[in-house]
Amino acid sequence: MENQILGLHHITAIAAGARRNYDFYTRVLGLRFVKKTVNFDDPETYHFYYGDEAGSPGTILTFFPWEGIDKGRRGTGMATEIGYSVPEGSLDFWLKRFGEHNVLFNKPTQRFGETYLPFLDPDGLKLELIVSKTPDARRPWATGEIGADVATRGFHNVTLTLADIKPTAYVLTEIFGYRLIDQHVNRYRYATSAVENAALVDLVEVPGEAEGLVAGGTVHHVAFRVKDQAVQTAFRERIAEAGLQVTDRIDRNYFYSVYFREPGGVLFEIATDYPGFTVDEPLADLGTHLKLPAQYESHRAEIEQVLPPLT
Repeated sequence: MENQILGLHHITAIAAGARRNYDFYTRVLGLRFVKKTVNFDDPETYHFYYGDEAGSPGTILTFFPWEGIDKGRRGTGMATEIGYSVPEGSLDFWLKRFGEHNVLFNKPTQRFGETYLPFLDPDGLKLELIVSKTPDARRPWATGEIGADVATRGFHNVTLTLADIKPTAYVLTEIFGYRLIDQHVNRYRYATSAVENAALVDLVEVPGEAEGLVAGGTVHHVAFRVKDQAVQTAFRERIAEAGLQVTDRIDRNYFYSVYFREPGGVLFEIATDYPGFTVDEPLADLGTHLKLPAQYESHRAEIEQVLPPLT
């Protein structure tokens, strides 16, 4: 197990406004605000992390909230849906809550023997609440309005939309160790047996659909989880041997990362479990301070002046 891809680590998306994004994911969805930092390449833009209590791998949704960015478009060559696991019997609660908060959603339906509720965040990012066929024992983050009996548990799956699934399926099966476990029409479900949760990737094949545009309301990249840098190095070598361009290891403060674009066009990342989000804040204080990468600490005053307030 330790030398395998351990399912999803995090998913990163793009938003058009920091305050609106923060309000939706903390208040409406009830995720914990795990980390408030900035984009490594654009320190005048936030980088938000949401997850469970500790920001455990497999629960982490992150955003680059670029103020006023143009709206993106779902299409081929990108991740198009993010699935969250929720408990049996919780969808009535979420239907009522979405109605109260003017969230756009469709009625629950069935896929692969599971009930799912699709909805959009304020930027048009497509998400789904899914009642899994198998129990999800992960401990949820609960709030005053969203109890543990209905709260999200973390990722269930991610969906990639592709003109041709075969090259991407090769990466999943021959490099990452996933296997095809189900198919419905043009949707193919792949799973890893290394972990029980956040273990699924769905590939949807639509040869005639236009390419997507990565901007506001779309997924920027999908990160897969490994135990440590040694395992990450082994996978980096396998990716390079397959003829794909892969970056050197990059220190992201809370994990180490390598990136590559899989043949279907989706940006993949392989991220380590450690050091985690308590490396610069105690567990009880996660998300309460603006944490800056070391190279920007001397510019804190200027950065704080530019970043929009969240309250």
